[in-house]
Amino acid sequence: MTKTSSRAGISAYITPEGRARLRDEMSYLWKVKRPQVTQAVAEAAAMGDRSENAEYIYGKKQLRQIDSRLRFLSKRLDELVVVDRIPDDTSRVYFGAWVDVEDDEGNVHRYRIVGPDETDATKNFISIDSPMAKALLRAAEGDEVVVSRPNGPATFVVVLVNYSALLIL
Repeated sequence: MTKTSSRAGISAYITPEGRARLRDEMSYLWKVKRPQVTQAVAEAAAMGDRSENAEYIYGKKQLRQIDSRLRFLSKRLDELVVVDRIPDDTSRVYFGAWVDVEDDEGNVHRYRIVGPDETDATKNFISIDSPMAKALLRAAEGDEVVVSRPNGPATFVVVLVNYSALLIL
């Protein structure tokens, strides 16, 4: 059973690396970015008329965005469940797995199943909530999975399930 967060249908799982990135972002916003913007707003306010002061207006907008992101990160980090161990059955696809799949045309694609807060197309990190990950969960090497896509279902064969990358992280 997948643990979900207060955001409807969004899983609350995250890798240790994903949690570290969110904490680093929160720390940067709180200790570096927010003080910089606060200083810039104070300097803009000292110039006089705030109603037509673009730097002041923009700075206040930036502060609202930073504060909103800080509130989100604080709440999200409180509800996340860190998955920091490999499963007992490493022959099947579970959270954190690297999975190689082959499509109908013989192309092999590699994905890592991660939490929704750490998806990254450039790294082939896909959310556990995505159609591909949902189709792959509990599959083993040699299994055929069908993924629902907007342009129709697609069939993939699981070529490799790997957790070794987790051991060196």
